[in-house]
Amino acid sequence: MDNVPPPAEELAILDRELARLDARRAQLLARRAWLLTLIRPVAAPPQAAWAHGGRPFAAPPAETSPPNVQNLLLTLGGILLTIAAIAFTLVSWGHMGIGGRSAVLGAVTVAALATPALLVRRGLTSTAEAVAALGMVLMVLDAYALHAVALPETSGLGYSAAAAAVLAAAWTAYSSVLPRLRTPLPVAAVTAQLPLWLWSLTGSAGAPPMEWALLATAALDVAAAVWLKRDGIRGIALVGAAVTGGAAMLIGLGQSVTAAGPVAALAPAALLTASAGVAMFTAWRVPMVTVAASVVAGLALIAGVGGLVRAAVAPEDGWGILIHLLCAVALLGVVRSPLPRRLVPGPVYASAAVQGLAVLAALPLLLVTLAGPLSVLPDIWSGAPADARASLGTDLPAEGLTSAPVVLLVVAGVLVLFSRRPELAAPSAGPAAAAAHDHAPDAPLSSARPHPAPGPSAAGPSAAAAPAEEPSGPDDRTAGTDRPGTAAGGQDAPATGPWAAWSPGTGDSAAARPSHRELARGGALALGWAALVVAPPAFGLGYGLAVALHLALTLGMLALAARRSPVTATVALACGLAGAAGVTVSALATRPATFTVLGTLVAALTVAAVVARTGTAIRSVLACAAAVFTTALLGAFAGATELPPHQAALLILLVPAAVALLAHRLGTHPVTLPLECTGAAAALFAVVLAAGDRPTLALVLALCGVIAAGTALRTERRITAGATATVLFVLATWVRLAASDVSTPEAYTLPVTIPALAIGVLRRRRDPAASSWPAYGPGLAATLLPSLIAAWGDQHWLRPLLLGVAALAITLAGARLRLQALLVLGGAVLALDALHELAPYVVQVVGALPRWLPPALAGMLLLAVGATYEQRLRDARRLRESLGRMH
Repeated sequence: MDNVPPPAEELAILDRELARLDARRAQLLARRAWLLTLIRPVAAPPQAAWAHGGRPFAAPPAETSPPNVQNLLLTLGGILLTIAAIAFTLVSWGHMGIGGRSAVLGAVTVAALATPALLVRRGLTSTAEAVAALGMVLMVLDAYALHAVALPETSGLGYSAAAAAVLAAAWTAYSSVLPRLRTPLPVAAVTAQLPLWLWSLTGSAGAPPMEWALLATAALDVAAAVWLKRDGIRGIALVGAAVTGGAAMLIGLGQSVTAAGPVAALAPAALLTASAGVAMFTAWRVPMVTVAASVVAGLALIAGVGGLVRAAVAPEDGWGILIHLLCAVALLGVVRSPLPRRLVPGPVYASAAVQGLAVLAALPLLLVTLAGPLSVLPDIWSGAPADARASLGTDLPAEGLTSAPVVLLVVAGVLVLFSRRPELAAPSAGPAAAAAHDHAPDAPLSSARPHPAPGPSAAGPSAAAAPAEEPSGPDDRTAGTDRPGTAAGGQDAPATGPWAAWSPGTGDSAAARPSHRELARGGALALGWAALVVAPPAFGLGYGLAVALHLALTLGMLALAARRSPVTATVALACGLAGAAGVTVSALATRPATFTVLGTLVAALTVAAVVARTGTAIRSVLACAAAVFTTALLGAFAGATELPPHQAALLILLVPAAVALLAHRLGTHPVTLPLECTGAAAALFAVVLAAGDRPTLALVLALCGVIAAGTALRTERRITAGATATVLFVLATWVRLAASDVSTPEAYTLPVTIPALAIGVLRRRRDPAASSWPAYGPGLAATLLPSLIAAWGDQHWLRPLLLGVAALAITLAGARLRLQALLVLGGAVLALDALHELAPYVVQVVGALPRWLPPALAGMLLLAVGATYEQRLRDARRLRESLGRMH
């Protein structure tokens, strides 16, 4: 049964459906537009305004809000009124009597201060702020006017101090009366920084010293930051406390450093101790600056106590750094103190910072000890110096030398104690155990369970490992016993804060990361090595004893590098190599010391590279160092036998030859490539030494080529070493020819052409489809082009004849073998060589012909080419196709 309606009825149905869809679409569009107006205002683009008959020049949307405009107007009005008041006070004041002056300023000030109360009640807070600001400016002008008129004999600084105190108090009271005003209290807080400071500048009998005035101001700022809860006041007070307290501590530090005795150091010590108390109180009551303030407290305490002890014990002996360091180490006992937990990290960080600075102060002596003998290189083997200090070639200060090794040993001892903490390498405890311990009530900070030892980390004393900051509160000393990074029973737990970057954990990344114990041991090893290195010049030991001690220390470091853990081995390797370089330079003073040190180091490095079990990288470095010091030993032997440099180069080649043999024995071992690079560097050094004598240079290059050719026998080095050997042989040939004053270019180019063509033949046999240009082009061009240039400048007939015969043979071979490179290069050289031979005769013939004949011949040639143009094009296409079919 067919249900398809007639066409007219179907058309009506379609029209009704389309109308219904249009109506639904219009409804949805209207709904969409209404929803957009709820989300954001829609601004019609300029084109829509033009299209719908809108106003094309309508005002753009507003770029500022009414509150911003209001604040701007109020600010400008307040500034203008302030300028007018200042002008009135300074300029127009003298035109009025005393009564008029007092009445005008008093009335205006009272009105300006009273008006904000009415404005605030009416809700005009911004206007009230502007008027209040004007009133405060008028109060300053009132104070100035009072001094100028009623108290002109009063000291300016003293009156300013009193006026600042009165104004600060008045503005604070005014702010308490009108708490909705935000300007008076911050201005009062800023003004309160001035009274005590200005009072100290007066120098009067009752005025406090500058440093104590600044400290008292800082204490008042801290009190304001603690007890005033208004927004914005805490930040201003803390900034003021930081500035004034920091200035006071700097003044105290300067006095402590320059104090000549215990009596003179007593006052700055008291000042710094009081500053530490203020800073610690700030850290306790203001959680947002707990760590920073406690660090400052620790530094101030170390500076105060250390300065007093230095002035009492050794004021002139240069032991001040060591004394301050010992005070910093003693400060680490704060970990066992009953302080709240969140106050502990700051003093620990301060101690670590002082230890880091002490180490930095000892580093110059270490650098001078290692590199100082370089200054006496021009006087090599001139005799043993008087002592270790004389071998450095520079004048060392008489004071402070003996304290440098002690400082390094003290910091190394701190790191050793830190590394002995059992929880640093223990496996992580479960979260249940850690949580159970953390919830134990009333556990004091100094509980029996050991905490992570504070102190410098292996990266240096400045990176001390210390507990992270806990939630603040004045009574948090019983909040728990565990430091972050530890769990119950001394076990490690997931760390936070400063522990998070290095805490051992689970997973691949934690397993690959060194533990705190390894880092601490590495740092202690480095500092202990540095202390022993600087000990001979610090204590003035004899030269022989200093070299022997330095050499023994270097051998010990190399032994540790070969057998210890990765971190310790890396540190020991760095120290050992630095010590090896330093003791080698120091031993250059005498010939026996030089050979003894170099021979011992070569043997030690070789043995260490063989027996090392600490990783491929360390073995590679040891092997390369052995090759380097072997080169130095051979160079010393050449110098002892008074060989000239070009003959010493032949002796140096023993190193790359031995390296090549050893590399052949090692095969694909990871140490092979670094060792070969070191051997190549030694060969390059030999080439540089031989550069002054051409025959010897040619011999050195040829021997280097032989070594490279022997290396090319190994499969993995066949391409690189083979190409290197070819280049070296060619260079050796060229240098030998130049030394023999050979100027024929073919003597230089044929040694390149023959191996290049041989390589091309081998390539074509392996890949018959390869193009002849990369196979034969470079080799042929290397000889044909220089010979062609020489032939054009040669007046004899032999060279052009031989070049033509060779080019003809190459052209015929190219045509026979259908090789494009041979045909093109040979044909071009043959044509140019024939042109060179025919050129004189052509010139003679052209000179004998009448002058009208060349233009006539040119015209006939053009006519002939034009008449046979199509045929010439077909010939050119066939020639191009023929060349294209060649390889």
